[in-house]
Amino acid sequence: MSAILKVKNLSMRFGGVVALNALDLEIHEGEIVALIGPNGAGKTTFFNCVTGIYKPTEGDVLLTARGQENIRLNGLKPNQVASKGMARTFQNIRLFQSMSVLENVMIGRHCRTKAYILGAILRNKATRDEEQETIEKSYAILKKIGLEKYVNESASNLPYGAQRRLEIARALATEPSLLLLDEPAAGMNPQETKELEELILRLQQEGQAILLIEHDMKLVMNLSHRIYVLDYGTLIATGTPQEIRNNPAVIKAYLGESDDDSQHRSHKEGANA
Repeated sequence: MSAILKVKNLSMRFGGVVALNALDLEIHEGEIVALIGPNGAGKTTFFNCVTGIYKPTEGDVLLTARGQENIRLNGLKPNQVASKGMARTFQNIRLFQSMSVLENVMIGRHCRTKAYILGAILRNKATRDEEQETIEKSYAILKKIGLEKYVNESASNLPYGAQRRLEIARALATEPSLLLLDEPAAGMNPQETKELEELILRLQQEGQAILLIEHDMKLVMNLSHRIYVLDYGTLIATGTPQEIRNNPAVIKAYLGESDDDSQHRSHKEGANA
């Protein structure tokens, strides 16, 4: 499989704080890859760097998408990154709450439309045809996500889990080669999480590459082909779910020292006192 995303030596510093330290990462076509780590490990900072919210201090972010190879994303604005073929959701829901469900998805289509201000004013045939195409494609995405029954509802009226899925629908409307999901299961109940898992798996089976940040380890282990683990901005492990589950460095990062380790150190310190 060819790589859609290549991240090389990515570093991000805020003054004297190193949020990301020389990170290398690759995502291939049709993969679900998870980026995990304790709170404060640098996961969302990584998302912000590759999607144009932050400009990395060092390193390269290269995207192969939409028929172009190794598009360098460093320095591009978020809307430009989306137009190149990468879309994301956010930890905290960022919908247009007073707009309809359909309108929220239509906004996601903006980077794929060609009508400009003049076309909107003149309302020529090309503009009208493009608007109709946007409506049809947006509805098709809602149907795929299972939200078509809410099409004319205000986003604010949706159940919490449906709002989460609407964010994914809006991201899909940009026609991404790579979809980034930032803690999509946060706040969901078990049934909503199960539905989310089924949705993500279905998208992957249709060929969508996905990079996932998630604290629900059951969801991560069920879905991921490969997992990268961050701790204090440094990559400490990468591998399959089984390899990560049994990795001592990962266990220590999440759980700290075991009781046996702690007792051994206490005995050693006592002997040296």
